[in-house]
Amino acid sequence: MPATITPLPTTTFTPPAPPNWPVLGVLGGMGPLAGATFAARLVQLTPVTADQAHIPVLLRNDPRIPDRSANRLADGPSPLQAMVEGMQDLQRWGADCIVIPCNTAHLWFAQLRDSVSVPVLHIVDSVIQDLQRNGIHDGPVGVMGTPATIQLGLYQDALRAAGYEPLTGPDNVIRDLSMQSIAAVKSNQDALAFAPAAEAVGRLTDLGARAVILGCTELPLAIPPARRNEFSVVISDSIDALARAVLDAFSRPASASQAAG
Repeated sequence: MPATITPLPTTTFTPPAPPNWPVLGVLGGMGPLAGATFAARLVQLTPVTADQAHIPVLLRNDPRIPDRSANRLADGPSPLQAMVEGMQDLQRWGADCIVIPCNTAHLWFAQLRDSVSVPVLHIVDSVIQDLQRNGIHDGPVGVMGTPATIQLGLYQDALRAAGYEPLTGPDNVIRDLSMQSIAAVKSNQDALAFAPAAEAVGRLTDLGARAVILGCTELPLAIPPARRNEFSVVISDSIDALARAVLDAFSRPASASQAAG
């Protein structure tokens, strides 16, 4: 005798009205996995319970932008025009605010900000906010990143102005370990990326760092959140810091209104 199927009771579900978020533009592609990871982390960090409650995001993840470090340190092709075109595409497509999940690209921040009429959040400001959120308000802070980010002082001046002592280590060791990890992530070999990044964190800790900044958006993929409790210092992840800065800015009525207008 066939089993009797009892129909489920009919329920009426009325989803809550979604927040009136501004539209976020993301200039990705530097590298493409970092851009995609930023978009994913923004979703994961947003404290909502329905699809419709998330921030609308336009991700321009074009990897054809020339290498930023190669331009600044070795006379390679300039990435500026390609980045400006990306910024202007995002504004034309409807972005009310733009972020750039690439630390080295912020060496051109003034030109990129001035190429559009919408607000652009700065990744270094976001990281300093993240340090403060984690109780690190002063003292020595280690910086990992690309050769251009470290050699041209992207973080150092801002950290000093905020009351920190930036540490990048002697003899380019931290830079070289960072690049080993960055190269592994860019070649989809994440399993090889952890060891050199962890060694860099350990060396910076031995130099007295109270926190270490993952100042390239490939480095948070080398040291993922699940492994950060293996370290005795605060790890400031520039991807998560930028995502949290978006949430902070968009959650403040005045800031959200400014971003939308």
